[in-house]
Amino acid sequence: MESVLKILCLCFYFKPDLSAGSFKNSALVHELSAQVPEGSEVTVIATLPNRYASFDVSAPAYEQHGNVHIHRLQLPGHQSGMLDQSRAFLSYARGVMRLANRQHFDLVYASSSRLMMSVLGAWVSKRQNIPLYLDIRDLFLDTIKEVLPGKLTLLAMPVFAVLEKWAIRRASHVNVVSGGFVPYFTRNYPEVQLSQFTNGIDQEFLDAAPAESRTIDKTISEVLYAGNMGEGQGLHHIISGLAKQFEGRLNFRLVGAGGRQAQLQQALQAAGVTNVTVQPPVSREVLVGLYDQADILFLHLNDFDAFKKVLPSKIFEYGALGKPVWAGVGGYAAEFIQENLDNSAVFSPCDIAAATKAFETLEMKVAPRKEFVAKFSRHAIINRMAKEIISFAAPAQVGSDNKLKSGVE
Repeated sequence: MESVLKILCLCFYFKPDLSAGSFKNSALVHELSAQVPEGSEVTVIATLPNRYASFDVSAPAYEQHGNVHIHRLQLPGHQSGMLDQSRAFLSYARGVMRLANRQHFDLVYASSSRLMMSVLGAWVSKRQNIPLYLDIRDLFLDTIKEVLPGKLTLLAMPVFAVLEKWAIRRASHVNVVSGGFVPYFTRNYPEVQLSQFTNGIDQEFLDAAPAESRTIDKTISEVLYAGNMGEGQGLHHIISGLAKQFEGRLNFRLVGAGGRQAQLQQALQAAGVTNVTVQPPVSREVLVGLYDQADILFLHLNDFDAFKKVLPSKIFEYGALGKPVWAGVGGYAAEFIQENLDNSAVFSPCDIAAATKAFETLEMKVAPRKEFVAKFSRHAIINRMAKEIISFAAPAQVGSDNKLKSGVE
C-alpha cells in the first residue's frame, strides 16, 4: 500500500493571477493532485491576485478541490518597485509561517523567481525536517547585480550570496526552467541534483495552433507584444524608435503593464509615434483572441548579461501559434529560438538597426510547428515533473542531522 502524502506548494502567483509562475504552478498542482496516492493532500499557499494593479480579478481566500487545499494571502497594496515588492513578500512569508505551522508535511515545493522564495522554502524544510524541491525560474544574484545601484549591490550581494547558498544546499533537488542556468549551478553547486523541466505550452495555445499554412497579405501588419513592461523587458528602450522606423508598414499592439510602462509611454509621446497602441493586461481567453488577430509576435529582453541565461515562457506560446516571431534576445534564448522555431528573426536587444534587418528575413505566413508543439506540450512536461517531485516526498530521506540526503555536505 502506498503511503499517504502531504505536499506543501509555495507559489507566490497562482491562478487566476497572470504570470508565467501562476500558469506553470497551477498546472503542476493539478497534476500532483492526480498522481499522489489516495488519501494524500496537496496544500497551496499563494496570494490573492496581485501581479498587475490594472488587472482586477477576484478569487477566494480559501478553496478546496478534492485533495487540493488553496490558501490565498492578502498582500498590502504595491506597485512594481523593489521596496513595495519586498514589503509584499514579507507579508506573504508571515502568512506562510503561520499556515505551515498548523500541520506536518512530507515535502515542500517552492517555485522561485526571486531568492527569498527559495529561502522561505528552505526555512519550512528545516523547521519540519522534510525534503525541499526547488523550481528555479530566475538567477536572482545575476539579475540583482544589474538592477541595484553599485553601492547597494556591494552591501547586499554578500548577504544574498549566503542566503542563496543555504537555500540551494538545503534542497533535495533543484529544477531549472532554462538550460542557460545549468553552468551557474554546475560551477557553484556541483553537488546538487538538477533537472530541466521548461515552462512548456498550455492547452489554450495548443488549441489555437494552426492546422494548415496560410499567407499573411496585408498592407499594414499588426505586431503584438503581450507581457510585462518592466526593466527586464526594456521595451522603453526600443519600441518608440522601432515603431517610427516602420510607420506605414506595421502597427504595434502592446498588452500588459509593469514598472517601466510610464517611461515607455513617455518615449512614444516624445517621438511622436502614432502606430503603437498600449493596453492593460487581459485574461488568457481574451489574449488568445488577440493572438489570432496579430500577424507577427514580438519578444524583447533588456540588454543585461543575466538575461543571456534565461528562457522566457512567452517563447512557448508564441511558438505554438505558428506566426512569425520577432525576438530581441541574446544568449541561450537566442540559441533556443534559432534551433526550435522556424520563421523566427532574432536580433541583439535594444538594437533598432539589427531589429530592422532581422525583420526583413521573416516570411509573412502562418504555418504549424508540429515538432515544436509535440516536444514542448505543458502536460507532458508537467507530468514528468510531478512524478519526480512525488519521488522525493518521503520522510525517510531526511537525515538525523536535519540535513537532506542529497549528497550535500
